[in-house]
Amino acid sequence: MATIVVENLSRVFVSGGAKLTALENLNLTLEAGDVFGFIGPNGAGKTTTIKILATLLRPTSGTAVVCGHDVVQDPFAVRRSIGYMPDFFGVYDDIKVWEYLDFFAAAYKLPRNSRSSVIAGVLDLTDLKTKKEAYVETLSRGMKQRLCLAKTLLHDPPVLLLDEPASGLDPRARIEIRELLKELQTMGKTIIVSSHILPEMEEFCNKVGIIEKGHLIVSGEVKEIRQSVRGSMNVELRVAGDEELATAVLKRLSGVSLNPAESSAVTAGLEPIRFVYSGTPGSEHQVLTSLVTAGVKVLSFYSPATDLEEIFMKVTKGAVN
Repeated sequence: MATIVVENLSRVFVSGGAKLTALENLNLTLEAGDVFGFIGPNGAGKTTTIKILATLLRPTSGTAVVCGHDVVQDPFAVRRSIGYMPDFFGVYDDIKVWEYLDFFAAAYKLPRNSRSSVIAGVLDLTDLKTKKEAYVETLSRGMKQRLCLAKTLLHDPPVLLLDEPASGLDPRARIEIRELLKELQTMGKTIIVSSHILPEMEEFCNKVGIIEKGHLIVSGEVKEIRQSVRGSMNVELRVAGDEELATAVLKRLSGVSLNPAESSAVTAGLEPIRFVYSGTPGSEHQVLTSLVTAGVKVLSFYSPATDLEEIFMKVTKGAVN
């Protein structure tokens, strides 16, 4: 069942007579349990999209439906279904961690007699039990991010909208947030998480979308995007003492480009033979067959996976609004 359905969503800002199109005809469908990595540079439209889904901005045109509720027609039902984590924490002076959570629990209309157990549960999940009596302003940025995430979980929403949850964090804090998101994934939450820290996104996102200047350029399953975007594939070949024969075979094959700069290292047997295959996707095994038929003793035939950074650089142009 689709949890989030976005159709032809657009948002235009008007200031001083000038118009800025932050989103243009964005379409997106996420199922229950999907973890969607929303990728794009600053100013691409990620936060605008998330704010529309969180009912904090009205779309100029198009529709967005969360858990069966339209964000414009039934915003209060949407808010009961989501946990929204903004890209900034805000200012909370002279308030303790448990008081902060109790305030939001009341705002979510959780019964007073159940708040303590709910707060204890989210503190345990976010590993903040030892900070229950600490003042919010004394927490590190990483702990504040975890506290903000704890706040979004108080009413156990099926959908989480997380805007740059790892922004500005040190490496350890980013790892902690990443592990927490993996835990939420196992709980079956549908999660949209925006970020420009790409290597970490592909560890736990089953779907990604790359947005640039308000346009969703590519979107879908990570493996499908890899296959559709790469066009060609890099291959590393290791052989047992037949480097010259292997390179000779590769040079004769159509759809294979051998890097001539590596020839000296290849013939010396110091490095794997690297080449680019641009033939029919799924037919790269024919290259291996040709090598074996020619008598090349193949030790390994390996294609490194195309990572999100490579995909991002291929499909984007560096443009921002």
